[in-house]
Amino acid sequence: MSAIAENPEGPNEVIQVLFALHPKFDALHFCNPFEVLSYAQHNIHDSATKAFECTVAAAAPGTTSSSGMTIKADIDYDEAYERLSEFDVLIVPGGNVDAVLKSQAEPLGLIKAFADLQKQDFHKERTLLSIDTGSLFCAQAGVLQGLAATTHPDLYTKMEIVCKDAARRGDLEQTDVMEERYVVNNARFDLGEKLEENPFVLNKRPDGRRMSIARKGSNAWKESKRRESIVRRGSLRLGGMRVITSGGVASGLDATLYLVAAMVSIESAQEVARILQYTWIKGVTVEGIDV
Repeated sequence: MSAIAENPEGPNEVIQVLFALHPKFDALHFCNPFEVLSYAQHNIHDSATKAFECTVAAAAPGTTSSSGMTIKADIDYDEAYERLSEFDVLIVPGGNVDAVLKSQAEPLGLIKAFADLQKQDFHKERTLLSIDTGSLFCAQAGVLQGLAATTHPDLYTKMEIVCKDAARRGDLEQTDVMEERYVVNNARFDLGEKLEENPFVLNKRPDGRRMSIARKGSNAWKESKRRESIVRRGSLRLGGMRVITSGGVASGLDATLYLVAAMVSIESAQEVARILQYTWIKGVTVEGIDV
């Protein structure tokens, strides 16, 4: 169950996050977003207002990364499937790509199940975030059809091939593979009165695509449960599931900071970046609705 943090404006739910690990995952693909989320607070001045609760799922009690670091799992995949409806966010680290794709191993099944759950029950807002080559797992699972996505720059061509194969197996809808820090699909946002002051808007886009926009934080997170938001979310692809894919390792930090800003607040994301002494570089948002 979600824990609740009290604040003057009412309770803020702790956002439930599930990490899906596989053997020889890339350690930084896991550690970077985990660290960002661990620092995020609904109220940056109150340590009791923790914004995210992270759970690690893996096939074995201990899963070892490609660099030799072993992470203890909180739950196995069987329990992850049973409890999947409890989680607001699924994060998919990359690494050991060829072996996972060849054997059709986890987390491929869990990714598809999470996407199917959103299509069946769009009353809850869910987010899928892949780090680096984790986007290839999302592509193989067929959840990127008709969307835009990115991955590590060395694997753009491989990503395009996997996406095209998924399209042939599915409904033939293609994936737009973009050379960006991160790419957001199905964003919900509040434009605000002064567009130029929106922290998620890029000043220029050389390819002419829509300016990058995201909604403004915890107030919108609460409003996502309004009936109007639910109906509009259901009209989007994948039942309105927010899908974020990131590029290389450091881009995973950028994408996770975006997640904090979108689900908690821009202030929270900026405070986490300050603590980490990291300069947040924005990616792009390609689809969204104003709710």
